[in-house]
Amino acid sequence: MLIDDLVLYEKHHLTEINKKGDPFYYFFDYDERSYNINMEFQHFHQFYELCILLDQSADHLIEGDIYDIHFCDIVALKPSVLHKTQYPQGSPKKRLIINFLFSVEVTGLSPDLKTLLSIFDKPIPVYRFEGKYKIQVFETLNEIFRLTKTKTPISTLLIHNKFIEFLSKIYVYQEHNVYVVHSSSDNLTGKIYSITSYIHEHYKENLSLDFLAKRFYISTYYLSHQFKKIIGFTLNHYIQMTRICNAQQLLLSTDMKITDISDSCGFSSFSQFNRTFNKYCSICPSRFRANKGAKAMLSFTVSE
Repeated sequence: MLIDDLVLYEKHHLTEINKKGDPFYYFFDYDERSYNINMEFQHFHQFYELCILLDQSADHLIEGDIYDIHFCDIVALKPSVLHKTQYPQGSPKKRLIINFLFSVEVTGLSPDLKTLLSIFDKPIPVYRFEGKYKIQVFETLNEIFRLTKTKTPISTLLIHNKFIEFLSKIYVYQEHNVYVVHSSSDNLTGKIYSITSYIHEHYKENLSLDFLAKRFYISTYYLSHQFKKIIGFTLNHYIQMTRICNAQQLLLSTDMKITDISDSCGFSSFSQFNRTFNKYCSICPSRFRANKGAKAMLSFTVSE
């Protein structure tokens, strides 16, 4: 069906080309999500992701920063970026998630493909188009939808080519992006999210309740209670989970020694890192790396 005469949509419509971890991978997921099944904590992927809201409004958290998103906004997430969508209470919201990964090491095209993917590197990775630009971007997306509904000997190639065209339109039209960061939250909520953003930028440092309270001019008691109320985790748990998420990313994407990862993620000792990792992931860091994440990936077991 057409939503707002602009976007083709079909609930539970899934298309997967190859498997996660393959050098060439696509996953298109048209579905609904609601407030009560929000992910508890921000997560990351080893592939690129586009989150396209096909409903009225939601929030998206990226590395502790909160962005309000509206109908047809495109959130562009590069690999290893911590994020999650927060849906408002009420009826489920329609959305499209696109996960993808392809090689940019193509003779003669490598510089262009790397430039194309620069749309994922913007300080504010949200795209909102209006008028003819919006229509043209989503016309291409609709063509991809139609291609996923048909099977031909070159279906994969056709989808890939059309997807490159889709990304190219975002790149070419990026100067017409009208998205502006705006938050409808009150001053206290805004301050708390400023603290989460600071944690994501400085998780390698020695962070504490006292330090953050002084830096953001708020009492330790008030920060402790309001942080848990607004974010859903105690301040200490949030700091530790941010460190663990970044450690997971390094374990999966680098050959760094585990002791070096412990140091680089803000843990005071390797024993503390090992103990904390086991607490939240129910697996030790070395086994997590050996299993390439597997089912332990970001499956926090938090009891507060």
